[in-house]
Amino acid sequence: MSQRFLSVLSVALLVAAAASFVLYRLMAQPAAASIPSAPVVVATRDLEPGTSIKEGDFKVESRPGAMPAGALRQARDIVGRGVSAAIYRNEIVLERRLATKGAGSGLAAMIPEGMRAAAVRVNDVVGVAGFVLPGMRVDVLMSGNPPGAAASGSVTRTLLQNIQVLSVGHNFQKDTEGKPVTAQVVNLLVTPEQAEVLSLAANHATIQLVLRNPMDGKTTQPPGAALVALYG
Repeated sequence: MSQRFLSVLSVALLVAAAASFVLYRLMAQPAAASIPSAPVVVATRDLEPGTSIKEGDFKVESRPGAMPAGALRQARDIVGRGVSAAIYRNEIVLERRLATKGAGSGLAAMIPEGMRAAAVRVNDVVGVAGFVLPGMRVDVLMSGNPPGAAASGSVTRTLLQNIQVLSVGHNFQKDTEGKPVTAQVVNLLVTPEQAEVLSLAANHATIQLVLRNPMDGKTTQPPGAALVALYG
């Protein structure tokens, strides 16, 4: 038997022994613990704010791993409830995305606790030529004659800033093509104090909505504009 053959045979035996050892160690290790799963409610389609959830809008399926806080697990927890924040297809339905039980759907379901929906009558000019859409942010301007200041004429000042548009007319959803929405009423999301201010201004002055960049949440302090100053 040649020396070369013996060398090749020895290497083969060593490789086989090493492979056997590795395989033995792998088989000796305990099987990894399986990840526990739990039933959870998942949306079967995109659900826009104001939608009333019905059978077919969701399914209950088992998903592994930790569930997010507020995840709903049974069909009875969701049927008939209104959507207060957008839910997307295959997304786990969370309690905070829904209106409370018995609150219904539509506009009421979109109003967070402690807030109010205030209706403002608009026209094409006041409504920024129809481009006020649900979800946009606006400032509210007020124009009128201050009491006891008839000599100075009309004054315009910023009444409210960074206010969310809840709905335009009967539309609660954004127009996917960005088309203008013609409506006579815009519902704004305000605090109870802002609702009082807005109501008073709407009855004694002219209201105009001014669009703002949705990423711009800064509050400014504009001085206001007086008619007499324009001629001064």
